[in-house]
Amino acid sequence: MSIKEIKEAMKDNLVFFGIKQTLKNKKLLTSVFITKDTRDETVDKLEDAKIEFDVLKSKADIIKELNLDFDCEVFSLHKSISSKEKK
Repeated sequence: MSIKEIKEAMKDNLVFFGIKQTLKNKKLLTSVFITKDTRDETVDKLEDAKIEFDVLKSKADIIKELNLDFDCEVFSLHKSISSKEKK
């Protein structure tokens, strides 16, 4: 089900890819997913920031299912950002 959520969010441009974007936009997050083979230091950063996450399949499987042309361990769904919030 969470892969489906990520795919739908990608259609609406409501996904942050990677740990940096997740930490930078912490207040906008609605869900965070990581791959089961995510590096320990990445998991530690999420835990230190008190960000809850769900664990998905392996990175290779996720990248294939989402048809991505780059590696990614952290996928964060977020709410829409209005132009006022961007400033």
